[in-house]
Amino acid sequence: MSSVTSLLSATATSAAAPTSTGGNRAAPQGGVIEGANPSVYNPKDPITMFIIQAGLIIIVCHLLHWPLSKIRQPRVIAEVIGGIVLGPSVMGRIPGFRNAIFPTESIPNLTLVANVGLVLYLFLIGLETDVRFLVSNWRIATSVAFAGLALPFALGCALAWGLYNQFSGDEGLVHINFSVYMLFIGVAIAITAFPVLCRILTELKLLDTKVGVIVLSAGVANDVVGWILLALCVALANAGTGLSALWILLACIGYMLFLLFAVKPTITWLLRRSGNIENGPSQGMISLILLIALTSAFFTGIIGVHAIFGGFMVGLILPRENGFAIKVTEKLEDLIGALFLPLYFTLSGLNTNLGLLNSGITWGYVFAVTFTAFFTKVIGATLAAKLNGMVWRESFSIGALMSCKGLVELIVLNIGLQAKILSTRTFTIFVVMALLTTFVTTPLTSVLYPPWYQKKIEAWRRGEIDWDTGDLHPEYNTGNDTDSAKHASTRVRRLLVYLRLDNMPAMLNLVSLFGKQSASDNQYVAQDEKGGVHSETANLQASPNSQAVRAHGFRLLHLTDRDSSVMTVSQVAEWSQNDPVVNIFRTVGQFLKVAVSGEVSIMPEARFAEALLSKSSDISSDLLLVPWSESGSLVDSQVSPADGAANKFATAYTSFAKSILASSEHNIGLFFSHDGCRPTTSSGEKAKLMRTYSFSDIHHDIPSIPVTNKSHHIFMPYFGGRDDKLALILVLQLCEKQNATATVVHFASSAEADQDASDFFGFISTHVPAATGSRVKFEVSSASNPIEAAVSQATSGIRVDSRGIAWHNLIVLGRRTSALSKEGKNSVKVSTEARECLGSAAAALISSEVKADMLVVQAKAGSA
Repeated sequence: MSSVTSLLSATATSAAAPTSTGGNRAAPQGGVIEGANPSVYNPKDPITMFIIQAGLIIIVCHLLHWPLSKIRQPRVIAEVIGGIVLGPSVMGRIPGFRNAIFPTESIPNLTLVANVGLVLYLFLIGLETDVRFLVSNWRIATSVAFAGLALPFALGCALAWGLYNQFSGDEGLVHINFSVYMLFIGVAIAITAFPVLCRILTELKLLDTKVGVIVLSAGVANDVVGWILLALCVALANAGTGLSALWILLACIGYMLFLLFAVKPTITWLLRRSGNIENGPSQGMISLILLIALTSAFFTGIIGVHAIFGGFMVGLILPRENGFAIKVTEKLEDLIGALFLPLYFTLSGLNTNLGLLNSGITWGYVFAVTFTAFFTKVIGATLAAKLNGMVWRESFSIGALMSCKGLVELIVLNIGLQAKILSTRTFTIFVVMALLTTFVTTPLTSVLYPPWYQKKIEAWRRGEIDWDTGDLHPEYNTGNDTDSAKHASTRVRRLLVYLRLDNMPAMLNLVSLFGKQSASDNQYVAQDEKGGVHSETANLQASPNSQAVRAHGFRLLHLTDRDSSVMTVSQVAEWSQNDPVVNIFRTVGQFLKVAVSGEVSIMPEARFAEALLSKSSDISSDLLLVPWSESGSLVDSQVSPADGAANKFATAYTSFAKSILASSEHNIGLFFSHDGCRPTTSSGEKAKLMRTYSFSDIHHDIPSIPVTNKSHHIFMPYFGGRDDKLALILVLQLCEKQNATATVVHFASSAEADQDASDFFGFISTHVPAATGSRVKFEVSSASNPIEAAVSQATSGIRVDSRGIAWHNLIVLGRRTSALSKEGKNSVKVSTEARECLGSAAAALISSEVKADMLVVQAKAGSA
């Protein structure tokens, strides 16, 4: 027994001996609980340090981007500045910071993840680069792109001589021929950042202007040529001899042809056969596309060209039909943009050392490089644009936009740093240049090409105004300015409708009342006792031969900070043709006998109100119809949320409505659908299933009975004032439809200030034509609480559907009234902000849950 015990003891001792001398074979499984330090880099378990680094990078980049976004600066600036802050220029000066957070042995892991993201991002850039822009504007785009490349490239090559001789002795460089160095510096000076350029054009709303189209087309050409030159430069740098460089270039060209003529038709056929182009890419297809992109990057990497070119070329060959490229981008961009790109561009900042700019000659080259990169680009593109018939201010705007460097420049510089063409000092010089030229692009373009100048030059090109004075030519001066005071009280002939998906049926119901009436319609011209035409109704003529109301549907989509959103904006014309909401409005509008048109515009939510008011001015609309959101959000939703009634008056949409109503130059109608104010279950009560379906129910479900007679009943409480006058005239126009009836109640007051309102109401009520008057009922009420009486009468006057007749109940009222009311007692409560926005009368009707749609009207200034 003792021998066995001795044997086991000896075995345990021998087994424990290597552990005591060699240390732990694995990290403590208890982690920090067992005393492990997570900030100590462990090469066998690098994920902990990577998370610390990535988290710090993302936090710093977002903190820097928030203030920079307020002045419309692209995210790449914040990412590079974040790297500079975390690098040796700022935080690196803190003793022990770099060794603790960015130890040298951890950088390869960070670089690997960043480079994988870079390959995928260049794939997205290829998707974003649409050569169709170049084909459609090839003449001016080619000339602007060539001039914008040739002049900077030539002077960049000249500048390379000084840089080569001054900094060739810096640490970390390998010997390289001047010709290769010259080619690389020329490309770095001449290249334009196409992705950042798209974002700037979108931010400044220039994509649909002549300047925007030219810059976008020239940017595509510049981008493609720039990448080809960079590939040539990398091939020459990696080649040992001239013959090797030739073979590298031939292999690259052959691979491009293989992708174009073999891979592209095959993948297009596969996508069509699987239905992915029509229905969007499936998960399996995304996997296949990523595999092709990574394989392409592998091939271009092993033949001596950088791996990013393989991903870029695959992005170029994917089909663009049916928005397929946008859908692929949507699947990938969030992870790439949120994680991979900040890592890559922060690494650029970590490699940037502003402390190396420590001499006068170095700062002289900073100025020379920045001056050459900016002004040669501006001068070359400006002269080319001017020679193609652009005016000087437009030409300078094109030149300023083409000078943008952005992230593409940083990718080029990192390639040069990795290939040891650039030292850390020259790399820092070019990073400062890239930041300065990118930073100045947006504010300079805003000054050179402001919105008022865009409108002026478009009107001048149409021959409407004199360029020097800005006055309208006689043939275009129709006297609208002199009649502007009367314009608000005329009948609605041009209608701008803000299209939203959540209340589209109710809005179409309202638009149907503006449809052109049959030949039996009568004119509505109110004359006073002396036979004169009343000034408020002078233009309310509805003759059989009058033109149909022109309704323009305007759908606004939110512009996010994603690349797919920018790609959608660049194809907004195609998007407007295929948007289902706009097409429904066009189709139904034709049946309603309304001359309809529609378009889609994509912009940040903060500019929705400005866009609506600007479009209303552009088309000279007589009424701007704005539906109220069913969810209280500006985001358009197909399904209203369960708590839609509670959120209907959320701050976001109320602020948007107040921004529109703040304008005094437009007639505005806020439209409410009563469907959004249905009572909901209490907070503690679960929703109940009202009906169950079985498979047999689907085949035996009773269809809705077709409506043989669709009738409209309008109720209008008239309190007096400019808004009520416009509302009353609008009601009379709507009642020209044979299937529309109205009840107008004047809630009279003894105040002398209401005498004008009473006179107007009495005049209108006695001068309505017989054809319309038979369907319009005028009443007078002297209730002590007029708004409470209006709510009561509106509730009691609701028409209920009967057999064969479906009633659409509508309340029309002015927004601003002096009458006061207590808040309703029902479940839907209106916030103080919403009450201030809508007026006390509308707020009382909404809080009382009257089962009718409601149109709140505000007249423009000078209409009364």
